[in-house]
This record gives sequence, C-alpha cells and structure tokens, in this order.
Amino acid sequence: METSILNTINNPKDLRRIHASELPNLAKELRNYIIDIVATKEGHLGASLGVIELTIALHYIFDTPNDSLIWDVGHQAYPHKILTERKNVFHTNRQLNGLSGFPNRNESIYDSFGTGHSSTSISAALGMAMASKIKGDNNTQHIAVIGDASIASGMAFEGLNHAGVTDANLLVILNDNAMGIDPSVGALKEYLMKAKIGYKASGGNMIEALNFKYIGPIDGHNLPELLKELQRLQKIKGPKFLHIVTTKGKGLKKAEQEQIKYHAPGKFDKITGELKPSKNLNKAPKYQDVFGLTLLELAKKNKNIIGITPAMPTGSSLKYMIEVFPERAFDVGIAEQHAVTLAAGMATQGLIPYCTIYSTFLQRAYDQIIHDVALQNLPVVFCIDRAGLVGNDGATHHGVFDISFLRCIPNLIIFAPQNEIDLRNILYTVQLGNLKSPIAIRYPRGQGQNEHWKQPFQEIKIGVGRILKEGSHLAILTIGAIGTKINLIINDLPTGQKQRVAHYNLLFIKPLDILLLKQIFNKFDKIITIEDHVIKGGFGSSILEFSQEYNYINKQIEILGIPDKFVEHGTTDELLSSIDLDTENIKKLISSKL
Repeated sequence: METSILNTINNPKDLRRIHASELPNLAKELRNYIIDIVATKEGHLGASLGVIELTIALHYIFDTPNDSLIWDVGHQAYPHKILTERKNVFHTNRQLNGLSGFPNRNESIYDSFGTGHSSTSISAALGMAMASKIKGDNNTQHIAVIGDASIASGMAFEGLNHAGVTDANLLVILNDNAMGIDPSVGALKEYLMKAKIGYKASGGNMIEALNFKYIGPIDGHNLPELLKELQRLQKIKGPKFLHIVTTKGKGLKKAEQEQIKYHAPGKFDKITGELKPSKNLNKAPKYQDVFGLTLLELAKKNKNIIGITPAMPTGSSLKYMIEVFPERAFDVGIAEQHAVTLAAGMATQGLIPYCTIYSTFLQRAYDQIIHDVALQNLPVVFCIDRAGLVGNDGATHHGVFDISFLRCIPNLIIFAPQNEIDLRNILYTVQLGNLKSPIAIRYPRGQGQNEHWKQPFQEIKIGVGRILKEGSHLAILTIGAIGTKINLIINDLPTGQKQRVAHYNLLFIKPLDILLLKQIFNKFDKIITIEDHVIKGGFGSSILEFSQEYNYINKQIEILGIPDKFVEHGTTDELLSSIDLDTENIKKLISSKL
C-alpha cells in the first residue's frame, strides 16, 4: 500500500510542515494504515476510524507535546499513536512488550495522561490547566477529547462544573457519534441528538450555562472546518467547548453499518470488512452468555428479577433480557455509581436486582457498595464479569483487585464459580427468596469448558466448598475457574505424585467453609492456594488469616496469585507465564512439594 505522505511523518513537527491542502489525503492514508494493521493484529477499530480527521487537526494546530492532549478512555488513540513517533511499532499494539492499546505516560511524552476508563479526561486536563496558571503559564493549551457516552458520566459533569468557574485554558472536544461500545443512552444523548451540524439544540444550551464558550456542532470529518475552528479556539482564553459530530467506523463500510461488532472486531478482511471465521473448536459458551441467558430464563419465571448494567449490555450479555423485558432490564450508561445505588433502591422495594459490572469498572462504585448496599444489608446481586487477567487490554482492564476490596466489607458474600454450571446455579440460588445479604459473583472473561452447561438448576449452599480430589501429602486450595485448570495439571502428574495431591475448590471466599478448612488443616502440613487475583488481600490471604485465627502453627502455606505489580498487556497465556501462573510453572511447584 502506497503511503507517500504518511511515510514522511514521524511526529507532529513533520505533520506541521505539510500544506493544509494535503491533509485530506493524509487522512485517507492514515485510515487505510489502521485498517491494514488492525485487520490482522486486532484491536479497537471503530473508535479510531472515527477520529482520523480530528487527530490530524489537533496535532496540526496545537503544539503537542507542549500543549497537552488527553483522549478520554483512549481506545480512539490509534491515529494519535501513529502520528507521535510510534508508526513503525504500531503493529505491536496490545501485544506482549509492545505498544499499549491505550494512552500511557510511560510510553510517550505525547501521552499526557494515561487513560483506559471513561470520563477522566476533563478533570485531568483541568488539573493540568490550573497547574499551568499556578506556575504563571498563560499560554499552554490543554485539550480533553471525550465521547458523548463518556460525558454523561458523573465525573465528567464534576469536571465541567468546576472548570466553568475557572479561567483555565481548557478545551473540551465532544466527539459525538451516539455510541460508546453500545449505543449511548439517556436524556443527555436525546438532548445532543437535537443538535444538528450548524444548529445548536433548541431550548437553551446547557454547556454555555456552565460558562463555557460553546462552538458547534460541526462536521468532525471536515478537515478545513476543523482546522479553522481549532485555530480560532487556540486564541480564546478560558474554558471552551467544541462539539463535533462523527461516524464511528468511518471509512470502512461494515464498521459504519455494524458499530457494536466493529468496536473491537477481531480479525477481518481489510477490503470487504468481513470478519474472518474463528478457528476456535471450543463450543462451550462464554461466561457472559451463561449469565445473560440464565438471567433471561429466570426472569421469565420470576417477575421480581431486574437487570442493570452501566453501558455494557452486549459485553455483559444483559442484552438478552433487555430485548425481552425492556421494562425490567436497564442500560444506565457509563454510570457505575448510579447503577449500584439504583440497584440498592430497587432492593428496598422487594425486587431482586442483578447488577452486572466488569470487575475493573466496579472499582468506580466502591463507596456505593459499602454505604448504599452493604451497610443497609440489601440483597443486591453483583455479577462481576471479566474477573482475573483479561489479556490484551492490559493493566487498566484486568479484574484482579475485587476480592481484596470486597472481602473487607461486612455483610457481603463473595462467590467464584468453578465452571458455567456453578454460575448458572448460583444465579438460580440467589433468587429463591432466601438471600438476606448482598452477594458478589465473580467470573472470568471468555469461554468455559462445558458445552452442555444447561443442566437442571440446583441450589448452592452458601459458604460450602467442594472436594475435587482426595490426597495424602499436599492440599491445593483454589477459587473460581482456575480450579478446572489445576484439575488438569494434577491429572497430568505421574501416578505416584498424583495420589499424594488433594484438591479443594472453596467456591466461597466469604464466608469461608470453616468446617472444610479445619479438616484440611488437621490433615495436611503443606498447603498451596491458587487464585487469578492479586496475592495481597486475596483468597490466599484469607486462608492465612484462618490459620492464624484457629492457631494452626507450623503449616507450610504457599500463595500463588498475581504479584504486587500492575500486569501489562499480552495474551492471557503470555501474562500468566510472565508471573509463573502458567501450567508448566504450577506443575513444577507442585512436584517440588512432593
């Protein structure tokens, strides 16, 4: 593919030497370059294709990296990375030891602020702008690019509210494409949709009411107009707001037509956009689909069941219930705090709210879990998807802290299913009417192992673990789906070693099965705990606390889990290997204890 203009650009200084009339051709080349690489290397496609023209215009007009540019969430930052000295290594994007899929301050001086979660850009850019003022710098510009789904989040409004009473050099650019990963929702979306290119929304302007200089909406794919407006805004002091309208997936027909699927489509044909067929022979369902389909099945019989998700109806598979029961299943937008307290309010009225949130995003609603749910002992069901390492999205998205931050909360039950059938059964159990406390159910990203997972429902007894294999010398204690992996490792040991290894899956991190643990500790002196979670404060820590509380001394307890560091991006297998949680290293450790 010929890329005559793009080949001459390594950084924004090179970009600014190009005549403005050549920029539309550069946009075509940059768009094709991203399509070319993401088609084979995978990644976030639609969001980046939608901001090609904006990215070029921003780096052309502003003095980056001296002017700070923050991409909210950051999955739209591929063109930014390519234009800022990373073009030649862009093919390593999201791969082990390669580029991060999100802006990362450790990666480039052009990444002013690390992102990955939504709605942080305005606060961060305002902080930088106010810092410049404090240091006597009245000229540096600070730009936050935020989508219409992210700006509806509470934190974004907090930033706007504060910025409006400052004189900081802040430019907020609203990239309005009516999409997050799923379509945007809520009253703000409806307000924004009333604004057409060239015409403000009728009935007053809420942004101007917050003391911002508002411009737009303008066509975010019209480079000459973008350049003109950004050049004008560069000279205006104080808080400014540019509203642009773009198309997610712009330039690839299939990505424009199927915006949810092409948010991160996997491998596809770069010419037609058609997805490449999967070579995966595993016919077991994804855990998210076990959740979504089971919840729908239960909701058909129990009218008190409610589904709630903050902006992840497809990713969580709550979409199945939303399609059938839109009056009982809700996508509340990127609003984790609201989602949790909404669920709490519903629980006070005798409903059974299932609040499904990715582990990494549940961090954003910690106070609500404590103050609004657990303190009042309300039986909210937290369905925590993407627990454990999630692979290529990296440190911002791994779900490896939830046990630690939930385990210390009174009244809260924590359950980790070993397989899809366990997940199905716990979803059934919590709606039987016996649940008097909140429960957190954590399950991993991706597929399970059971093709025939739709078994008749069985009630799970709260706080009771499971004996998977008897043994004589060494006890292995696992939690969650990693237990199935450990089963395979044990079965692969030589016969003599295999007979000496016992394996228990506790299922519940809280409450622990004290009776089972006493049996284990009375029998074994050597114990290994294994979890897909940080070691500090995790499942293994709870076993150490048990041994101390019940005065089990002289026990050799080894904890396997994620060490005290942020794990970066790569395939899940690569990441597990990097922290010695892969099959080979676990097998070696077990053998060494025998």
